[in-house]
Amino acid sequence: MTTLPLPGTDDDVRPRRISRRATGADAVFEHASRAVGASVLVVTGGVGLFLAWQAYPTLDRYGWSFFTETQWQPEADVVGIAAVLAGTASVALVAMAFAFPLALLTALYISEYAPARLRSTLVSLVDLMAAIPSIVYGLWGFSLVMPHAAELALWLHRNLGWIPLFDVRGSDPDAAVWDASRYTASAFCAGIAVAAMVMPMSCAVMRQVFSQTPPGEKEAALALGSTRWGMIRTVVLPFGRGGIIGGTMLGLGRALGETIAVFLIVSPAFELKWNVLEIGTSTVSALIAGRFGEASDAQLSALLAAGFVLFLITLVVNTLAAVVVGRSRSGAGTDA
Repeated sequence: MTTLPLPGTDDDVRPRRISRRATGADAVFEHASRAVGASVLVVTGGVGLFLAWQAYPTLDRYGWSFFTETQWQPEADVVGIAAVLAGTASVALVAMAFAFPLALLTALYISEYAPARLRSTLVSLVDLMAAIPSIVYGLWGFSLVMPHAAELALWLHRNLGWIPLFDVRGSDPDAAVWDASRYTASAFCAGIAVAAMVMPMSCAVMRQVFSQTPPGEKEAALALGSTRWGMIRTVVLPFGRGGIIGGTMLGLGRALGETIAVFLIVSPAFELKWNVLEIGTSTVSALIAGRFGEASDAQLSALLAAGFVLFLITLVVNTLAAVVVGRSRSGAGTDA
């Protein structure tokens, strides 16, 4: 017979010690995960330190003119990234203008409209698009997309040419025979190819957040007489606002750093312009890819300085995206 401790004694008052230390397989998983996470931070920090160290001679020599000069002529001691930064932004913005609505609508269709037997197949296809190498997208954009994109650019110039963004200097959109070469190899053509690359990433983030919408709130909206679109507009979209913003910013970070597809499509031009339909532009990543092989030591330092600036921009964009996604609301008891 077990004797229970009397009230008021030390055995009754003394709290039990509960150890939070992981043991066995839990300890192995915890330490392995911590090591992997730390290695990612070490590698990222190492890349940043290496680029900063290599970029210091260029930044020390040119100062702020490195950020304000448009021309890239190392042989004439004229080096600047103002034009390529503008080209990087224009290609990325064109890409997101196409990718954002496609990613949002695709994510909504997969999570809310697609039949259950078809949903997993669509998810696999979207993920497969993200696994296609960028050079394939570049060849696809150069060979197939660019001729049709030139026709679309001509239509935009003809109807929206009064907006400086859609103006093409030196070209008459109403001419009997239009000059197709003025509308190819532009930021617009490159942005369409990049949009096909960033859309799967943005779609995956949005779909994952939409799938976590509490089913009770969705069923309550439908029970109150809401249509399916009304339920999506009042429940799913507000719930997934963080995922929409985060997925868009993650896609923007990918678009800013895309290299091969842009390098294959655009015609290099070091000019500060925002005419996205006009031939000629350049991005930081395409500049590095095109000049790296033949660069001298001084030119290599300048290219790495441009890469360091791009590294900081993409790091800030992706960090903000991770913060937004991490703060997005999540439901419980839902199917992924």
